[in-house]
Amino acid sequence: MLNWANQFGIFCFLDNNSYHFETPAFECLLAADCKHQVIANSGNAFEQLKAFSRQHNGEWLFGHLGYDLKNETEYLHSDNFDGIHFPDTHFFVPEFVLKLNKEQLTVYCESGAEEIFSAVIAAADTGVILKSSKPLTVQNQVSKTDYINTVKKLQAHMLRGDCYEINFCQEFFALDIMIDPVAVYNKLSAISPNPFAALYKLDDKYCIGASPERYIKKSGNRVFSQPIKGTAKRNLINSEVDEQSRLQLVSSSKERSENVMVVDLVRNDLSRICKEGTVKVEELFGIYSFPQVHQMISTISGEVAEGLDWVDVVKATFPMGSMTGAPKKRVLELIEIYEQTKRGLYSGAIGFITPQRDFDFNVVIRSILYNSSNRYLSFQAGSAITYYSDAAAEYEECLLKVRAIKEALQ
Repeated sequence: MLNWANQFGIFCFLDNNSYHFETPAFECLLAADCKHQVIANSGNAFEQLKAFSRQHNGEWLFGHLGYDLKNETEYLHSDNFDGIHFPDTHFFVPEFVLKLNKEQLTVYCESGAEEIFSAVIAAADTGVILKSSKPLTVQNQVSKTDYINTVKKLQAHMLRGDCYEINFCQEFFALDIMIDPVAVYNKLSAISPNPFAALYKLDDKYCIGASPERYIKKSGNRVFSQPIKGTAKRNLINSEVDEQSRLQLVSSSKERSENVMVVDLVRNDLSRICKEGTVKVEELFGIYSFPQVHQMISTISGEVAEGLDWVDVVKATFPMGSMTGAPKKRVLELIEIYEQTKRGLYSGAIGFITPQRDFDFNVVIRSILYNSSNRYLSFQAGSAITYYSDAAAEYEECLLKVRAIKEALQ
């Protein structure tokens, strides 16, 4: 499917990698080519998106929400460096939608479904990982010493009462790099299959993602958010050590306190767009295991109030609590001060809206961002900082989260 899709300037591929935490609507979902699109930056982006959605009511929409839409929701601004240049939001009506499940491949298009099916089957895998004339050298935007010093400054803010949890991120990057994004995605998926994986192409810009996290899903009149807070390293060689690591995550007072903080934040966000009394925590401190890490995930749900557009739901809950902190607005201000680069699409969301206006969005983490024109490659990682965090341990957690990405790029 990806080899066939790569001929188009715009496509969005979503893959649950056979994780069945719930009854899946699909194994893979691919939107390819573009009939109509909207591109907008913060200012009146949500109104443009709402108008575009209404203009194309009854059609599939695919696209992304960039982190800097927070400049619109919280009246902020961003001046940090951005090497990738994704717009703050982009959604498109695809020419083709391909939905794969265990029984069949369904092709949604105006005509020629059989020809498309044959072309997908015939598409050959010709990808190569790197075509650069020099070795791939990954650089840290922030040194370990600077990272630790910054965490201490953030903890000083907490002591003054400015905030009590903040997701602090750092960038890793490579310059003058040429890659085949499809080949890199395939390798990353083999190393680190995750339930919200995505390969997203917008002209010369790519997101190669292996996300384990859902931002928000709407099904009928119900919405669900599943923030991740709490990480423990896996040991796939020794099952006893692996189980011990999982149990330590379950019982960690630090990880549980971080998780419950973000649960409270998400409950507050959902209460803004849900009927009174319908917001509830369906699962608290759930432990889910992925190839590199165990994660603590909670599930919060609610019933959407009457008369709201899907864009209203997103605007009220974005950026997601797991990638910001509390209180949200002050944390967003501190992130702008202390992080060295713009997050761009990182810690934003990629997803789809059905013709019935249900939707599902991931959180863009554990992902490579790449601009094929300026040959800039970037990936970021973060962790939740509280007053009691060990800065050196948080730095090592970031390295753990990007290990699979580094391996995929070798």
